[in-house]
Formats: sequence, C-alpha cells, structure tokens
Amino acid sequence: MWQGIQAITNYKTTPSACDSDTSIPDALNDFYAWFEAQNNIAARKTIPPPNNQVLCFSTADVRRTLYRVNPRKSAGPDNIPGRVLRECAEQLADVFTNVFNISLSSAIVPTCLKTTTIVPVLKKSTVSCQNDYRPVALTPIVMKCFERLIMSYIKTQLPPSLDPLQFAYRPNRSTDDAFTTTLHLSLTHLDNTDTYVRMLFIDFRHPSAPQRN
Repeated sequence: MWQGIQAITNYKTTPSACDSDTSIPDALNDFYAWFEAQNNIAARKTIPPPNNQVLCFSTADVRRTLYRVNPRKSAGPDNIPGRVLRECAEQLADVFTNVFNISLSSAIVPTCLKTTTIVPVLKKSTVSCQNDYRPVALTPIVMKCFERLIMSYIKTQLPPSLDPLQFAYRPNRSTDDAFTTTLHLSLTHLDNTDTYVRMLFIDFRHPSAPQRN
C-alpha cells in the first residue's frame, strides 16, 4: 500500500549526506561495547529436577517454523539468509530438529546462536549526537525460529485465568497495546473530579547516553 501511495504522489527520498566526523561512530562503538564489558558474570547451567520432562520438538514443528521465515529479513552474524531457510526447509528440518532438541536436553544454547550484530539506524536526516540513532540487533534467524518454537510451547502452558492486562506471550498483543491500555485507563480515571494518576517509568539505558525529552 505504501509503495502504491509513493507511486501515485511521485514521492522520492533524497539520500542523506555522509558525515565526515568519525567521533560519532567511535562513540557508538564505545556505547554498545559497554554492555558486553559489564557482562562479566559467568553463565551457570541450571540442572532440571529429575522428574522434569525435557521439552522435545518434532521435525514437523521445525519444518513448519522454517516455512514461516520471512525471506526479506536481514541475516544475523551467521550470514544465513531467511530465503535459504525457507526454500530448503524440507532438507534442513531434520538437522535443526536435532540441534534444538540437543540444546534443550543439555540446557545449553550454542554460542553461535547467541551472538548479535548491532546496527545503528538513523532516526533523523541530520546526525548530531548518539541519540539520533536507534540500535537494531540482528540475531541469527535460526535462533528466532528456536525462540518461536519455545514461545508456542509457553503459550500452551498459560492458564485460562491469565490477567487480561498481561501482554507478554499473548496472541495479537504487543507493547503498543500495553501503552494504549495504560493511557486509556489513566485518561478515564482523570475524567473524575479530584483524581490523579501516578506512573513509574524505569530507564535501563547507559547513564552516559543522552536523555530524551
């Protein structure tokens, strides 16, 4: 639809000029590397109880997930494009089924599936500070398939009496729904006389990052 509107209105974007100042990319690299530098706690494996049944995926489940891969998604650090996973789902289903089930039985996620490439994306045409970029984390598409399989299992274990304000692991729910619901409840409450609303927002960004207005 957006491409059709662009064709009708003859909408054309002009590419932004490249800034020759190298201080901003260096500052971004230092900022993103800060998170990894602070991660100095060694990972510890959690041993499941003896009577706990380990989750196991079938080849049909993995094949179905690979067929759902969006071929236009950017590849992660492994450089495996989504088109390959989707077009070769029949041949790769058995391989990834073994990889996923071994990972679940050993309670260890392979390191190659946990790596991430952080790409800064411009939020505005003119760059003046770090806050003019937003980080986009590119994770391996194989890991996204693994997460989607686990998420489907978690959804089946949710009780029917789940709080209606619970948005995580719910179908057709997102962060936007949480914001919209919170805003609606707050404005509805403020319609009454002599009322007020108190909200708590937690910021997990780096202390040296620029503050948003």
